[in-house]
Amino acid sequence: MADILDLDATGQLLALSGGRVSAVELLKAALARHDQTHEVFNAVVMADPERALERARAVDDLRAKGDATGALAGLPMTVKDTFDVAGMPASSGLEALRRRQAEDATAVARARGAGAVVWGKTNTPVMAGDWQTFNDLYGTTNNPWDGARTCGGSSGGAAVALATGVTALEIGSDIGGSLRVPASFCGVFSHKPTWGIVPQHGHVPPRPGSWVERDLNVVGPMARSARDLRLLLSILAGGAVAPKAAPADLRSARIALWVDEPSFPLDPEVRAAVERLGTALAAAGVQVTPIPSPLDMRALMGAYHTLLGGLLAEDLPPAVQRQMQRMRPFARLAMKRGAGPLSPAAMALAYTATHREWMEADAVRCRLRHEIAGLFDKYDAILAPIAPVPAFPHDHRPFQSRSLKLSSGETIAYNAMLNWIGLATALGHPASVVPAGRTPGGLPVGAQLIGPWGGDGRTLALAQAIDEEIGGFVAPAPAPAVPA
Repeated sequence: MADILDLDATGQLLALSGGRVSAVELLKAALARHDQTHEVFNAVVMADPERALERARAVDDLRAKGDATGALAGLPMTVKDTFDVAGMPASSGLEALRRRQAEDATAVARARGAGAVVWGKTNTPVMAGDWQTFNDLYGTTNNPWDGARTCGGSSGGAAVALATGVTALEIGSDIGGSLRVPASFCGVFSHKPTWGIVPQHGHVPPRPGSWVERDLNVVGPMARSARDLRLLLSILAGGAVAPKAAPADLRSARIALWVDEPSFPLDPEVRAAVERLGTALAAAGVQVTPIPSPLDMRALMGAYHTLLGGLLAEDLPPAVQRQMQRMRPFARLAMKRGAGPLSPAAMALAYTATHREWMEADAVRCRLRHEIAGLFDKYDAILAPIAPVPAFPHDHRPFQSRSLKLSSGETIAYNAMLNWIGLATALGHPASVVPAGRTPGGLPVGAQLIGPWGGDGRTLALAQAIDEEIGGFVAPAPAPAVPA
């Protein structure tokens, strides 16, 4: 059973359809793996095994009659705890949200409709608002490669559950790198879809029950293989993406390699890993062309901060919102005196943006989206870093007290985590994450393949080719034994 758990979702589905394992047996194996690893990693923080076993038995009964249908029939899977699941409402790390009635989020309902057996929820930071996964309700989730380090966020529990074989598929979300950063830090695959192709209803935030399709935010798949990303995305997007397709022909592929941006710090070890992937692609026949920044990134990031701040401010307590409003005059003065784009002053202005300021930021975004379109006539995708650093040590101090340290010894702002993910997020473009390699210290590093608007199939085909021809998921060392 352990061997089957280590297969990707497609492999597990073949085992189910071929009679090698039943849905009940596979679910029980996943639950056992969770029990074995939970104290070490704390990835899955809520479970409903009774209801899941009932669903698994129903799938087995249908399969015995020859009636089991659905692309995910019998596959056990977990879901990020920002999605409502019947019997397991989204807590988003808050006790007050956990104690309520809820129906399946649209994405969860689509996975269930395809036959998935949803049995657990994976940990997330409070209101999905951090690149580290911890909260007072469920505690800290640890990186499977180094337990003293973060697994990333906000889909951190999801990435750990995948890397440790507790689940083969996950549904996550991304507004500031939340699908991509955990995938990079844990060595798994993820896909940030084109904005709008997967419904967000049932995702918290915004408030439970909201039908708002939040700007910038997307719902997307996480997995241990690129082919699994396509499979789950086809279900989540209601058929907007084909469930299967041939991998790209690397000998005819054209990729722009982007690792240079004067305003974006980048750890030399991360840069080296992404460049090694570029070298491997070139050796496989890809036309790899280093490029400077594809756009005016200062303009893009300024717009992105305003657009993002306006959204995140809605989730702040009223008292904090009022405090930030009082800070606006002082923040304006600080910016005139040279405060940087990642400074507390810039954040205060972004979180209190007026409607006119939002419209100005949106106008910049629309112009830049138009400007970059021509680049995707020349290249199939942009290969770029995801985070400026690999997984870093746990740091639960207030945001303003945190910083990141590069292997070169330089210290950079914590909010620099927004930089490399900002292009795809601000413009709404798709980005597929593939493992790029590891640092000299053995930590995973991922890279993102950014495509044109609506080009999800293009980046997924490239990701699958890289997975199958260059290299894909590598499991971390087994977890230490849990004390009796």
